[in-house]
Amino acid sequence: MTTGQPGTGSARPTPTGDARIRPAIPAAAGTPTPAARAATASDNTTAAAGTDHAVSGDGTRASIVTNDGTKAATARDDDPKPGSTKHDGPEPGSAGNSAVEDSAAEDSAAEDSAAEDSAAEDSAAEDSAAEDSKAKPGAATGGAEKDGAVKDRAGKDGAEKDSAAEGDPAESGDAAKGGKAGEPDGPVKVDGEAKSAGSERWEAFASAPEPVPSRLSRSARAVGRYLIHEWTLASLGALALAVLMTWPTLRYPRYTLPQDYWDPSLQAWQMAWSGHILLTEPARLWQSNTFFPELWSFAFSDTLLGYAPAGMLGSGPEDAVLRYNIMFVLAHALATLGAYALARQLGAGRIGAAVAGVAYTYAPWLLAQAGHLHVLSNGGIPLALAMLARGHGWSLRHGYRPERRHDGWVYAGWLVAAWQLSLGFGIGLPFAYFLACAVLVAAVLFYARRLRTGQALPFGRRLLVADVVGGLLFAGVGLLMAIPYFRVTELHPYAERTIGDISIFSPPASGFVTAPAESRIWGGLHEGARAALPWHPEMTLLPGFVLYALAAGGLFFSVWRLRHRLLLLAGVLLTMAFAMGTRFFDGAFTYVPLFEHAPGWNALRTPGRLMLWTTLLLALLAAGAVTALTERVRELAAQRIPSWPGPWLRLATLLPLLLVTVEGLNTTPHPVVPTQPAALRTVEGPLLVLPSNQSLDQHVMLWSTSGFPDVVNGGSGFTPRQLDDVRRVTQSFPDQTSVDYLRTFGVRTVVLLRGQVAGTPWEITIDAPVDLLGITRQEIDGAVVYRL
Repeated sequence: MTTGQPGTGSARPTPTGDARIRPAIPAAAGTPTPAARAATASDNTTAAAGTDHAVSGDGTRASIVTNDGTKAATARDDDPKPGSTKHDGPEPGSAGNSAVEDSAAEDSAAEDSAAEDSAAEDSAAEDSAAEDSKAKPGAATGGAEKDGAVKDRAGKDGAEKDSAAEGDPAESGDAAKGGKAGEPDGPVKVDGEAKSAGSERWEAFASAPEPVPSRLSRSARAVGRYLIHEWTLASLGALALAVLMTWPTLRYPRYTLPQDYWDPSLQAWQMAWSGHILLTEPARLWQSNTFFPELWSFAFSDTLLGYAPAGMLGSGPEDAVLRYNIMFVLAHALATLGAYALARQLGAGRIGAAVAGVAYTYAPWLLAQAGHLHVLSNGGIPLALAMLARGHGWSLRHGYRPERRHDGWVYAGWLVAAWQLSLGFGIGLPFAYFLACAVLVAAVLFYARRLRTGQALPFGRRLLVADVVGGLLFAGVGLLMAIPYFRVTELHPYAERTIGDISIFSPPASGFVTAPAESRIWGGLHEGARAALPWHPEMTLLPGFVLYALAAGGLFFSVWRLRHRLLLLAGVLLTMAFAMGTRFFDGAFTYVPLFEHAPGWNALRTPGRLMLWTTLLLALLAAGAVTALTERVRELAAQRIPSWPGPWLRLATLLPLLLVTVEGLNTTPHPVVPTQPAALRTVEGPLLVLPSNQSLDQHVMLWSTSGFPDVVNGGSGFTPRQLDDVRRVTQSFPDQTSVDYLRTFGVRTVVLLRGQVAGTPWEITIDAPVDLLGITRQEIDGAVVYRL
C-alpha cells in the first residue's frame, strides 16, 4: 500500500475527460489546516516506489483551498530536465509533455473558478494518456483523501516501482516523450485515441461482436414474426377448421355439392354469371341469360354479387361447382374469423373468442342451411362490427377510449359492411337496419352526455368524415342493389310476400331446442320433434345446448359488466321473438310492424334466419364466461405449489371450445351434380330445355355456364307467370300450337332430355314425327334437339 508525505493525502489519477470537483471538508478543531499540511510537504522526489506526492491530476501541482476560500501553498515537483540522471520524471499518472501542461493549466483554472464561487473543492485532472490501472477512491476524512492501493495490470509492485526508485534514465526519457511512468504496456497517446498493447491483448478474450444480419435474414425474420402473429394463426386455424368441419366438400370439389344439387346449382350459376358479365358486358348485369325474355331476371333472388371476382376465374359447369365449393369453405372460415375478431375487440380472451367464433359458425341450426350459401356467407357481419368498434376505440369491456381511434379501421369496416350487403338482402337487410339503429343510438348517447355534463367526449373530424363517407358508401351500395328489386316488384307485383307466406315459415318456440337432421349429435335424437314442425328445414333453430349453457353461465360469471350482460340477454330474447315471426303474439309487436312499414322487410319470407343474431349474442355471452374462467384458472395456476398442475388446469379451459366444436359436427350429404348434356355445349340460344320445373331448371342454369346462351328456364324465389305459361303450353310439344307459341318469344332451339321424360307427357311424344311442323329433329347423346 502506498503512503504519502506526512500531512498529505495519497494522490491518485483522475480521468481528464470526467474531472470531478470535490467539495472541501472543513477541518475539525485541533487539526492542521490544508495550508499547514501543504507547507510541510516535501519537494524531494519519491524515494521509493509507491510513495505519492500531493499532486494534481497532471502531476505538477496540487492546489489546496483553505476554509476561507483562499489558495494555500502547494507542493510542486521539480520540472524534469532533459538528459538528467536524477529521477525528475512525473509521478504515476502524470505526463511530461506540453499537452499535459496545458491540461494542468485548464484544471487550475477550473479550481480557481471553484474557489471564487466558495465551493471549496479539490479537483484532480486526468492524465491525458489512457490509463490501464484503476485507482480506488478513498474516503475523505477531515479534508484529506485516503486513496486505495493502485492496481497495476502488469502486476503488483512491478518493475516500474524499481525504475522509479532508481531514477532510471530510460524511464525519464520515456516520460519526457509523453510516456507514463511505470506503464508496462508501452507509450500511449495523450488524447486517449489509441489503445495500449495490454488492452489489445485482453481483447482476445472478449465476446465476439453481434453479426449484422443480411437483408435476406431480416426478411426471413419479418416473415417469421408475421407467421406467428395472432391474426395469422387465427386465420389459418379458421381455414383449417372450415376444411375439416365441411368435409368432404373438398374431396371431389368439381363433382359434388353440399346438402343437395338444387339451390347450390342456382348459386353456382349466380357467381359464374356475375363474373362473366362484368368482364364482357357490365351494363347487362341484371338482364341475365335465364328466364328469357324476362327483364331484371338476375334480381329474382339473392345474387351473391360480392363473389363476382371469384366468378371471373374459370368457365363451364365444373369450374362453377369448384368455385362454389371453395367459397362454401371460405364462408365458414370467414364467419369464424369475424366472430373471433369481434369478441377480441370487445375484450374477450383468445380462448373465449375462439369459442365465440366456432359457436357462431357451426351452430347446429345452420346445418339445415348448408344448401343456402347466401345465409352461410355471414362472416362480414361480425368482421365489419369488429372493425368499426376498433376504429372508434370502443370495446365492451373497456368502454370508449379516444386514444385508440383510427379512421382507417372505420373505412375498412364500412367497406366490409357494404360487401356483406352485396351478397344478398336475405341477411344483409337486417344488418343494414342494425347499423342504422347503432348509429342513431350512439349519436343520441353522445349528445345526451354532452348536455348532462357540459363536456363532449373527443371524437375528431377525421373520424366523423370516415363515418360520413363510409355510411354514404354503404347506403349507396344498398340503394344500387335495391333498385333492380324494386323494378322486379313493379313488373311482378305477385312476387311480393304476404303475412300468410310469413306464417308458413314462422317457427314455434320448440324450434329453438330442435336440431336439424344434419346434426351428427342431435339429428337422430330429435327426429320426433322435427316431425311436429310444419317446415322443419327453416324451423329447427337449435344454436347448441353447450352454447346455451355457456351463455347462461355468462350471466353470472363473466368479464362483461352486469349491465352489458343484461343488454346481451335482452338482445337474445328480442331476436328470438322476431325469429318466431307470427308465432309470437301473431307478430303484432315484432315482425308484423316491420313487415308493413320497414322498406324491403316484406321480401323476407323466412323469419327463422334472424336466429343468426341470436347466435351471435349468445356467443358473446359465452365468450365473456370462458374468458373469466381462463383468467381465474391462470391465477390459480400461478398460485399452485408445486406448479406442475398449472398446464393441466390451463388445458381444461379448452374444454368449452372442444364441446362447441363437437356439437357442430354434421352429416351433410354431398350428392353428385348431374352431368351436363353434350347437346347443351353446342346448341345456340335462345333455347328451352324440357322437362321444365323449379328443380330441374336450376340444373339448366348451371349447365348454361358453357357460353351463357339465353334460356327460357330458370329457378328462383318466385316463378314468373310467363314461365308458367311456357311450361303449360309445352306439355304437348312437339305440336303446332307449342311451336308457334315458342316462336313468338324468339326461341330457336328446344332440347328434350330423354333421361327426364319418364312419367311425363313427353314420354309418348318424344319420338313423334315433326316433318309437318316445319322443324328439324336431331339425337345428340341422350337428348333430342329440335330446331325451330
